Amino acid sequence: MRARIRTARKAMVVAAVASLGAGLLAGCADDGGDDSSGSSDGDGKGKTTISVGLFGTMGFKEAGLFTEYEKLNPKIKIAQNVVERNENYYPALLNHLTTNSGLLDVQAVEVANIAEVTATQADKLEDMSKVSGVDKGNWLDWKWQQATTKDGKTIGLGTDVGPMAICYRTDLFKQAGLPTDPAEVGKLWAGDWAKVVDVGERYKAKAPKGTFFMDSPGGLLNAVLGSEKEKFYDSSGKVIYKSNPAVKAAFDLTAEAAEKGLVQSQTQFQPAWNSTIANNKFAAVACPPWMLGTIKGNAKPEAAGKWAVAAAPKGGNWGGTFLTVPKSGKNVKEAQKFVAWLTAPEQQAKLFKVQGSFPSSPPAYTMPEVTGATNEMTGDQQIGSIFADLAKTAPVQVIGPKDQIIQQGLSDNGVFLVTKGKSAEEAWESATKSIDNKLDQ
Repeated sequence: MRARIRTARKAMVVAAVASLGAGLLAGCADDGGDDSSGSSDGDGKGKTTISVGLFGTMGFKEAGLFTEYEKLNPKIKIAQNVVERNENYYPALLNHLTTNSGLLDVQAVEVANIAEVTATQADKLEDMSKVSGVDKGNWLDWKWQQATTKDGKTIGLGTDVGPMAICYRTDLFKQAGLPTDPAEVGKLWAGDWAKVVDVGERYKAKAPKGTFFMDSPGGLLNAVLGSEKEKFYDSSGKVIYKSNPAVKAAFDLTAEAAEKGLVQSQTQFQPAWNSTIANNKFAAVACPPWMLGTIKGNAKPEAAGKWAVAAAPKGGNWGGTFLTVPKSGKNVKEAQKFVAWLTAPEQQAKLFKVQGSFPSSPPAYTMPEVTGATNEMTGDQQIGSIFADLAKTAPVQVIGPKDQIIQQGLSDNGVFLVTKGKSAEEAWESATKSIDNKLDQ
C-alpha cells in the first residue's frame, strides 16, 4: 500500500531534498513519454499537458481513466510523474509547497500527511470546493473534513479510502474449528477488538501446525487505533498519544496478543512478511480493500478463493489519498476540471473495479462496479457492500502532522518488541522514548 511508507524526515533530510529541486517530484515520467508541465505537449499540436504528481501505483492510468479523459477532451494530454515511495515523494512535495516553486499541476497527498498540508500549506493550494461540479455530498463527511481548513477551505478532493475489515483464510479457520461464513465470523468479534484476541486463542488451541492467528503486531495495533476518533492528537492539535487511554488500551491489547503467541514476529510489507503470505503462515489480517491486492501479489496461485472478508469489530480506516491543485501550477483551471472529473463517483467506481481502490464517494456504493465486486482471492464473495458499510461507520478521526512517526514508533519500537520477549511495559517505554526523541519533546 502506498500509505504504509514512512514519511518522517528531520530538517537535514528536507534540506537534502531541497537540493534535488524538482527532480524528486518529477520522479518517473510516464504516459506517452512526456513529462512536460507546460502549456504544450511538445508535439506541435497545441495540446495542454496536465502534469500529475503521484506516489506508488494509484491506478488512474491502469484503470484507463487518463485515456478516457483525453478522449473526452481532445486538447488535453495527461502526463503522470510517479515517485515509487511516499517516503521520498512527500518530503520533496512539502519542500516545494513551502517554497511555492517546482510544483506540478496536480499533486497527490496521502492521508497521513493531509493534516500537515491542510494546516500549513493551504494558502499554496486552490479551494476545490469552489470548482464547478464539485458537490460536498459526493464524499464521506469524514473524508471531506480531513482536507478542509478551519475557515472552510477544502484543499484536496478525496480519491480512495481504506475501510477496515478482517480478511481470513477459510481453510485454516475450518481446520481450527472456527466458522468460515463471513457473517458468522464477523459475529465472533462484533463490537469489541478484545474479542479478536479471544478468537485468536480459540484458533491457537487447534491451529494447523506452524501457523499464527494474525500476521503481525503492527497490523493489529494499526487496525484498533484506526477505529478511534482520537488517537495521537486532540482536536486542538495537542499531542496526546501518551495520555490517551484508547492508545494505551490498544497497545496493551496488542501486547497481550503478542505475549500469547497469536501474532507473528513480523513487520508488515517487508520481504520476510511477504513470504509468510506465500507460505500460508497466518490465518487473518486487518484488511482494507487494498490489502487484497497485497495478498494476491504475494500468494501462490492455489490460495485464490481461499480467503474471505468479514466486518471488523468497529468501523475504521487505513489509507487513502487526496488530489490537490497548486496555485502556482501552469494549468490551474484545466487541472481543477480534471481533478473534479477524476474524483467524481463514476470514476471512483471504475477505479475500484479495476484497481481495488475503494471509493470515498457514497454515491458510488450503489453502482454495479461496487455492489457486484468480487476478488480473485475471495472467490465469488461480493465484497463491495461489506467495505461500503464499514466506510460509512468509520469515525471522523483527528489526524495530526506526525501521526506516521507515532504509529511507526508504537509498532516497530513498541509492540513488535513483545514478540521478542520484552514485557508490555518495557515495550511501551521503548516506544514512547523513541517517539518523543523524533518529536523533539
